[in-house]
Amino acid sequence: MTDETIPKIPNLDLVQYQFILESGPKDHHEEAKAKLFEGITAHNMTPYYQQICQSFGFPQDQNLVSTMQRANEEELKRLEDKLEDAEKNLGETDISDALIAKAQYLAQIGDKERAVSAYRVAFDKTGPLGHRIDLVFATIRIGYFFRDNDIINRNIEKAKTLIEEGGDWDRRNRLKVYEGLYLISIRNFKGAVNQLLETLATFTSTELMEYKDFVKYTVLTAALTLSRPDFKSKVINSPEILEVISEIPDVEQFANSYYNGQYAQFFESLAKVEQSLKLDHRLHAHYRYYVREMRIAVYAQLLQSYRSLTISSMATSFGVSDEWLDSDLSKFIASGRLNAVIDKVNGIIETNRPDSKNAQYQATIKHGDLLLNRIQKLSRVINV
Repeated sequence: MTDETIPKIPNLDLVQYQFILESGPKDHHEEAKAKLFEGITAHNMTPYYQQICQSFGFPQDQNLVSTMQRANEEELKRLEDKLEDAEKNLGETDISDALIAKAQYLAQIGDKERAVSAYRVAFDKTGPLGHRIDLVFATIRIGYFFRDNDIINRNIEKAKTLIEEGGDWDRRNRLKVYEGLYLISIRNFKGAVNQLLETLATFTSTELMEYKDFVKYTVLTAALTLSRPDFKSKVINSPEILEVISEIPDVEQFANSYYNGQYAQFFESLAKVEQSLKLDHRLHAHYRYYVREMRIAVYAQLLQSYRSLTISSMATSFGVSDEWLDSDLSKFIASGRLNAVIDKVNGIIETNRPDSKNAQYQATIKHGDLLLNRIQKLSRVINV
């Protein structure tokens, strides 16, 4: 089952078009609506069409609904007949295949509740462990399609349990992609980064996204979470990333300028990445957080090289005005996110890095005092 490309059921591209209609700029709406309806009619997605029309207040085309419903009824009858024949005349494998085919069709037309239920029935009637894991993956994709984190989370945990029972290498890697994508969507970038990096060379989950998009998510997640040496070895020098990153120019400039300390260029690319995140249904909810954290990271990267520097020179490095940089740094310093102080009279930023050796010395003194107190108490008890 995993030797072949897994079909895009349900088609997750439609989720992006729906998102653009919900939250994207108005000048993108017509194109998104056209692509969404094209996908709906291509697979006679009656339940999903009705849901979309209700959500956006679109008038339903009753002729289209009748045509799609008739196609749904005919296909479901064919699948039911096939299942009935398997139950009467064939073996357990044929019954399982018939149940899976029905579940896939319900998922394809966007009938959420019936599809989840059908996959559950198919799971119970399927013997081979690998095929059962694939059915759990299919249920996770329904969760992605309807942006239902409860379905996604429960079934990821279920897949983990099954894979521990004996899942093969391909399915273990596939789970890492599914889980990494979920962790990104709930802003757990630290949890996601290793899952994504470990599957760069073995990515086959095109039922979720194209490889280019997977590389984009990996680079953005790594920039936010990895140390500078790890970012160089695992991203900048990664053969898999180098092979495709030129096709993602904003991300390529973002990664290289961040690592190379080309701060003005980095700010330009960060602004472009921000616009990309705003239009991404997986990361839209986190774009402000992401941009803020990357600004903190790049400020810290520059400041750690100096004891002090002028606001003017730092502003020039980032290609921004002195006033804007002063305001931006002040917020992060006041909240304790940057170890620095601003001398506004002289226009200087002074770093205030924690003295680790002094902290270790103070901790040793404190622990020594506690130990002496305990020894004194013990000696008094012994003397008594």
